[in-house]
Amino acid sequence: MYYPVSSILIEFLVLSIIEKHDSYGYEISQTIKLVADIKESTLYPILKKLEKAGFLTTYSQEFQGRKRKYYTITTEGQEHLPFLQQEWEHYKTSIDQIIEGSLRK
Repeated sequence: MYYPVSSILIEFLVLSIIEKHDSYGYEISQTIKLVADIKESTLYPILKKLEKAGFLTTYSQEFQGRKRKYYTITTEGQEHLPFLQQEWEHYKTSIDQIIEGSLRK
């Protein structure tokens, strides 16, 4: 994707993905890569930040003989999602209005 993606948008994407089902880092990164060119070195600090903020928790689960770290959304994370959704809608609408020429200073 040509347009850069902010860390806040990545946080929103991560919480949206994990809200649907628990997931592990590589799976999350592959989903986000469908719309943004991010590296794991970008994703993991964001996952850590979301965990530290109390929006995510982790647990380990064995998969094909190896332990995988899964992320799950917390109640706080679920409560934060509507705010991020509202901010995204406002941002998206504003950009569309600028492109269409209906938003001017």
